[in-house]
Amino acid sequence: MYDMKPYLKIIDKVIEEGEYKDNWESLSEYEAPKWYRKAKFGIFIHWGVYSVPAFGSEWYSRNMYIQGSPEYEHHIKTYGKHTEFGYKDFIPMFKAEKFNPDEWAQLFKKAGAKYIVPVAEHHDGFQMYNSDISRWNAYEMGPKRDVLGELKASVEKEGMSIGASTHRFEHWFFMGHGKEFESDIKEPMERGDFYWPAMPEQNHHDLFSKPEPSIEYKDDWLVRTCEIIDKYRPKVLYFDWWIQHSSLKKYLQRLAAYYYNRAKSWGQEAVICYKHDAFMFGTAIPDVERGQFADMKAYTWQTDTAIALNSWCYTENNIFRSSNELIQDLVDIVSKNGNLLLNVGPKADGTISREDEKVLLEIGEWLKVNGEAIYDSSTWRIYGEGPTQIVEGQFADGIKKNFTSEDFRFTRGHGYLYAIVMKTNEKGEYCIKSLGVQDISRQANFGGIIDDVTVLGYDGEVKFERGEEGLKIYSKVQSDRPVTFKIKLR
Repeated sequence: MYDMKPYLKIIDKVIEEGEYKDNWESLSEYEAPKWYRKAKFGIFIHWGVYSVPAFGSEWYSRNMYIQGSPEYEHHIKTYGKHTEFGYKDFIPMFKAEKFNPDEWAQLFKKAGAKYIVPVAEHHDGFQMYNSDISRWNAYEMGPKRDVLGELKASVEKEGMSIGASTHRFEHWFFMGHGKEFESDIKEPMERGDFYWPAMPEQNHHDLFSKPEPSIEYKDDWLVRTCEIIDKYRPKVLYFDWWIQHSSLKKYLQRLAAYYYNRAKSWGQEAVICYKHDAFMFGTAIPDVERGQFADMKAYTWQTDTAIALNSWCYTENNIFRSSNELIQDLVDIVSKNGNLLLNVGPKADGTISREDEKVLLEIGEWLKVNGEAIYDSSTWRIYGEGPTQIVEGQFADGIKKNFTSEDFRFTRGHGYLYAIVMKTNEKGEYCIKSLGVQDISRQANFGGIIDDVTVLGYDGEVKFERGEEGLKIYSKVQSDRPVTFKIKLR
C-alpha cells in the first residue's frame, strides 16, 4: 500500500513556502490567466474502461451493479453474472490498439481547439496515466500506455495546452451498489484496491450527507490529484461535481494553494474549473455542465458539454448534436464572457467516431473563417439582441434554441466590433437595433460612428445604412451556420 505521509508533507511545505495559502482570503488573489480568457474553445475527452461495454453511458461501472437497471440486465445477458464477470474484468479488454495521440491532437487542432482536457481518472477509479499511487492504471494494465503523458506530448507539439480532469472524489460511493447482492465487489477492502471503499450511495445534492468521506479517503484524493499536477503540469485542472461536499472544503483550499504555487514556480499560469460553488467565488473558474447563462457575466466562466446528448463516452446508441447547434452555443457563450469545453468520447480501440470527427471538422472550418470574432475577443457593452431566449442552467443543452435572423451576438477585438447573426435569411436584409442612431444624451445607448461593414469570408457586396430603427445591412451571403459582420468604428 502506498505511503501517503511523505507526499502530504511535501504538499504542506509547498503551501507554507508559497505565495498562496490554504484559505479563501489568500486564494481570492487569483486571476484567470489571459491565455485562458482568450482561448475560448477547448476539447474534453471521456475515454476509459467504460468505453469497452459502450452501453448506456460512462456511468456503466455504477449502473451495472444496480439491480433491475438496463445496464444490470445488459451485463448479465452479455457478460454473465457479476460474480463471474465484474467491472474490473473489462480492463484486459481495454486495449486501445488503434490509439494514436498525434492523430487526436491534429484533429483537435483542425477543430480550432486551444486547450485539451482528458479525463485522468473517472468515477470508476481507473487512472489513465502512469501512477505511483495505484497499480490500477492504464500504464500497468489494459493499454499499458501512459495515455495522459502521450496526449500531453502530442497536444503541446501542436501548440495547444494540456489539462486534466479528475472525478475521483465520487468514487467514494460509486461502486457501492455492488455490495447489495453477490458480486465481485465485497469486503474486505483496503486503500489501493480497485473498488475501495464502495460506500453506500448518498444524496448527490446533500452537502452534509453521511457517512462523509474519511480522512484516509480525502488524503488519498489529495495525493492523487497532486500527483497529476506534478507529473503532467496541466494548465487546466477540471473537477466534476460532488467536491462541493462540506467535508472537502479545507482540502480544496490546500489543493488550490498547492497547484497555484507549483504552477507559479514553473512559470506557468493555472486554471481550476469547478461546479456548484465548490470553491469560493473568485478563487477559480465556475463551470456550467451542459448549460449556459442567459446573460453576460463580468467574470470568466466555462460551459462543458458533449457532442453526444445522451452520454459523455462513446456508446453504440449515441445521439449526436449538429455542428451548427454547437457553433451557435459557442458564439452565445463567448458573447457572455465564457469558454466552451466540448467533449468527445473515443471508442475503446482508440478511434474517434465518424460522427464526432465530422462535427469537429465542421466547427474547425467555421472557425477558420470566423475565428477572429472568437479568439482573443472580449465582450461588448451587451452580449446581443433578438427574440430567442436561452434557458439558463445546467442540463439544458437538449433544448432547441431555434435562432432567427434577428438574433445577434456581439464580441469585440482587433479594433473591431463583431455582430454575429445566428441564422441568415433569404432576403439578405438584417437590422441590428442596438446599433441604430441613438439619442447620445442617453449614455446607455451606442452613439459611435460606423465607417464600414464587411462579412468574414465573403467577397460580395455589403451595403449598410443607419437610422433610428437600427443598423440595416444588405448582403446576399447565405450560410447554414452563423455569419459574422465585421464592423469598423471610427
